[in-house]
Amino acid sequence: MKIALLLLFLFPVACATTTHEVSDYDYSKEPDPRRSEYVIGVADVLSILVWKYPDFSRDVTVRPDGTITLPLIGDLTASGRTPSQLRAVVAAQLSKYVRDESAVVTVAVNTVNSYGFTVSGAVERPGVFSSNKYVTVLEAIQLAGGPNRFANPRATQIMRRDKAGTLRIIPVDYQAVLDGSRPGANLALLAGDQVYVP
Repeated sequence: MKIALLLLFLFPVACATTTHEVSDYDYSKEPDPRRSEYVIGVADVLSILVWKYPDFSRDVTVRPDGTITLPLIGDLTASGRTPSQLRAVVAAQLSKYVRDESAVVTVAVNTVNSYGFTVSGAVERPGVFSSNKYVTVLEAIQLAGGPNRFANPRATQIMRRDKAGTLRIIPVDYQAVLDGSRPGANLALLAGDQVYVP
């Protein structure tokens, strides 16, 4: 009887601690990729246009080593750069061969293939997903069919690695996101994020 009472006492404390951690998390410190220029990745298809010079214009796919090949210029690193950064590099390299100042360069991302994330745990269809636009936690879990009947969606986590490879755990109360009481927790996922629903 004493053990049962002790368990009844400890269980709400454990739950309260988890809820407290989630409610205290500062989601505003997490990056929102929708607020900055897209970063090119491997397998993305780019359209590079050089005005008045169609021979230099083409659609290219970023190779597994992160590079693309252009006429005269040769190989350039595209992965990890924004379209604006890549445009500046292409323009600088072309200026060595084309003296015409009206040779305006544009770089556009035609097809996004590098953006992917994982949804695992107690969801209907766990797996690796890709999208041509940024996806939020709510959208990602819905793509996976939603939490199954064994899930504890209030303890959802985003596992995210920084550039140094360090893993961070971001707690998300999926139910609070779903009912609109914690809209800030509906983070946009970064490429490579893992969403786990226990």
